[in-house]
This record gives sequence, C-alpha cells and structure tokens, in this order.
Amino acid sequence: MHTVVVGTSGVTASDVLAVARGGARVELSGAAVTALAAARGIVDALAAKPDPVYGVSTGFGALATRHISQELRAQLQRNIVRSHAAGMGPRVEREVVRALMFLRLKTVCSGHTGVRPEVAQTMADVLNAGITPVVHEYGSLGCSGDLAPLSHCALTLMGEGDAEGPDGVVRPAGELLAAHGIAPVELREKEGLALLNGTDGMLGMLVMALADLDTLYKSADVTAALSLEALLGTDKVLAPELHAIRPHPGQGASAANMLAVLRGSGLTGHHQDDAPRVQDAYSVRCAPQVAGAGRDTMAHARLVAERELASAVDNPVVLPDGRVESNGNFHGAPVAYVLDFLAIAVADLASIAERRTDRLLDKNRSHGLPPFLADDAGVDSGLMIAQYTQAALVSELKRLAVPASADSIPSSAMQEDHVSMGWSAARKLRTAVDNLTRVLAVELYAATRAIELREGLAPAPASQAVIDAARAAGVRGAGPDRFLAPDLAAADAFVRGGELVTAAEKVTGPLR
Repeated sequence: MHTVVVGTSGVTASDVLAVARGGARVELSGAAVTALAAARGIVDALAAKPDPVYGVSTGFGALATRHISQELRAQLQRNIVRSHAAGMGPRVEREVVRALMFLRLKTVCSGHTGVRPEVAQTMADVLNAGITPVVHEYGSLGCSGDLAPLSHCALTLMGEGDAEGPDGVVRPAGELLAAHGIAPVELREKEGLALLNGTDGMLGMLVMALADLDTLYKSADVTAALSLEALLGTDKVLAPELHAIRPHPGQGASAANMLAVLRGSGLTGHHQDDAPRVQDAYSVRCAPQVAGAGRDTMAHARLVAERELASAVDNPVVLPDGRVESNGNFHGAPVAYVLDFLAIAVADLASIAERRTDRLLDKNRSHGLPPFLADDAGVDSGLMIAQYTQAALVSELKRLAVPASADSIPSSAMQEDHVSMGWSAARKLRTAVDNLTRVLAVELYAATRAIELREGLAPAPASQAVIDAARAAGVRGAGPDRFLAPDLAAADAFVRGGELVTAAEKVTGPLR
C-alpha cells in the first residue's frame, strides 16, 4: 500500500487525496518527530512557570483571562475537546474526515504546535487503522479552526465518542481503539487546543473539489464539442489564433480541447445549409470563454490551497526562538473566498451546458432535429423532462453560488466577532460539484442522441469514441420513450467516473 510520509514542511494535494480517498498509510518522518519533541520542550518549560500563557495555562476564547493551576490543566484539555465536540446534523463523508485528520496531523508535525510526538503517532495510527470519527455537518464557523469537526476527531483519540471502523460499522471509539491495539491519549497542556484549531476541513474539501473539477472541466469541453456537432455548428471559433489575442490560459486550453475532440468531424461547418446563420448562439460560441474562466478560477484556488498545505495553522504557535505567540492564522478567509469563487464558476458552467441542452431539444433552434429528440413527437416526449431535471439542478447551483464567506455571525461572547464561514462554503461546493456532474451527464445524453439522429453525417472520431463508450456503459441511444432515470444514472456514472474523458483521450491524446 502507498505510504505518505509527513514531515515538517507541509504536504501536497496528492498526499491528501492518497490518504483521504486512497486509504494510504501515514508515517511520521524523523525530522517531524524531532521537531515535535523540541516544540514540546518549549511548552513544558512555559507550563512550569507561574506566568500565564494562552493555551498552556489559561482558559480559551472569551475565558482566556483565567489562569489555570497545574492540577487542573489536563482536565482543561479534556474539557475543551468534550465541550467543543458539539456538532449536529448528518454525518460528514468518510473522505472528508480522513482529510481533516490528516491535515491536522500535517500542522502538528510542523513543530509549531507543542503537541507531543506520541499524540501525533496516535493520530497516524488511527488513520492507518481505518478508524473514522463520526463528524457532523454543523458546528464550524470557519474561524478558530473547524472547531466542532476537529473536536469530534480529537474525542476519538481520547477513546470517547463514536467512530466508524474499517468495516463501516459505527461503534464506541474506545472499543475500536482497543480492537486495534491503540492506547487512548491523555492530553496535556496545549494539546487539546492544538488538535482543534485549524482550517483542515475546509482545506481538505477544497483539495478534493479541485481534483474533481479538473476532470469535470475536461468533461464539459467534451460535451460542449458534442453539442456543437449536434447543432451543426462551426469550429472556426476555436482557432488558436483567435484565442491568442485574448490570452487567458484557461480559455485557450478549453478551446484547444474542443478543437481536438472535433477534429475530423463531418457535422461542423453547415451554417449555410438549409437554415443559414452567421454565428452560433453564445452557449455554443462562447463555451471556451466560460469554461476557460472557470479553469483560471481553479488555478487561483489551487495556488491558495498549495499555500495552505504548506502552512502551520494553530493558535498560539511555538516559534523557533522559544516564544509561544497568539495569532490569527486560523482564520479561514483565504480558503473560504476561493471555495465560494469556485461555486460561482461551477454554477455558470452548468448554466451554459443547460442552455445547449435546451437548444438541442427545441425544433425551432436545433437546425433540423426532432422536437425534444423524440422518436415520434407527440406520442413520445423524448428528453423533455430530462431537461427539466437539468434545469432544476442549475437552479439549485445558482442558490449554492451565493457566497457563504460574505456572512459572519459573532460567537464566543464577541471575542470571535468576525468569522469566515469557510466550512459552510466547502460543504455547499461539494454539493455543487455533485450537481455539475449530473448537469453534464444530461448534456452528454442529449448530445449523443442528437448526433445519432443526424443520419448521413459522420461525427468526429473522438465523438464517435465517446458515443461508443457511453453505449457500452449503459447510456442508451435514441428510440421510443422508456423509463429514463436509469439511462440518466448511467450517464452520470460515465461522467463521474472519468470514463467520458478517457474515451475522448483515446483519440485526442491528453486533454488540457
């Protein structure tokens, strides 16, 4: 099994995906263990002094003014975990929880948190055992870290609360730890706080969303090309020289992908046939501009994610010169903004795909295709309601595009009076990515059927490869009305699993 080694300088997006989705094992580097021990020595020295130090010998948040005596400090750390494990609502997905735990371990191993090496090792052991704490949907405001989600994870390290075992069964965490030979941790000064104070949940969801969107944006280029063919559009608007004079990188990449898919098509360039037109509609002609802008948004989001992956997010932090300093690095604004930005781009990409689908179904705008791509219009409704479903998804995506980060709700007796709502931004982006997949699946379903209805005109080799692969995957073609939901589910799986892109790339080579 693949192993990810966590050092002192952060991790990569591929590391996160390997652990969260691939079940990779986690190991601590020698340098990380050394850094952990050194930082812990600083915390122990401060803990022995009479002077109050936030997070070491004081309360937290609005209660930070109270000095905590040595005999109560272990109880303080246990209490912060127990009281902050206050999540509610549905369970969060396993891959999100694994990303959350792994990214907290990443910060712990930086040597800036003061956590003992044995606590970090227990975090790795829990991940390697396939134990997944039960984390709930609500409880994070995205400031002072993803507090409730991280607290539920820390509770598992203490052997308390509930967790899911590798068999998928939820059991008391203490039983699961014992079954895997893992001793619960007894938290000491600062450790409870250090396990809760990070942007790890929202960052993990950002990393996974970017991975999913990388495939979906390629998928959108393919479905847009198929729709262009089905509408007898022109590929002249995709010429590299046109995009070179407006040099947005994403736009150029999207246009190049569409052009690669359309190479050799017998369906393009029929503008002056039976229904002459000078230009294609915006939803066809401007596909690279819209998809390209989303790609460039992803590039910015990826840069933010990379910086955050290299960060040590905690409060207070242990500095190499021995200081333990309070700071605001836990604030989720940098991550929250790009999560919201991506939700806007996703909504717009889905919106333009839906407009192309609607055009394919409208006999007044489809340039010779039957109404709703029906076999016997009137007797058959064809894809009329498939487009309704797609429109409902797009409407939902527009609501999900309303930014969470523009909101703030004060907490902790006005001590934490401006929060990022980054966790909420991440949760709605996950839904948006899921719905975009379905929207593209409907466009794929309509476009492949429409191409097959263009009798006597041959699609591009890449388009034919996509159609053949889709049919083999259970995405059925034209014919009389039938129970449509299974066909749409097959199309969804075809897009979601990356088979759409794979089929096109067998002809085009790697898409950008």
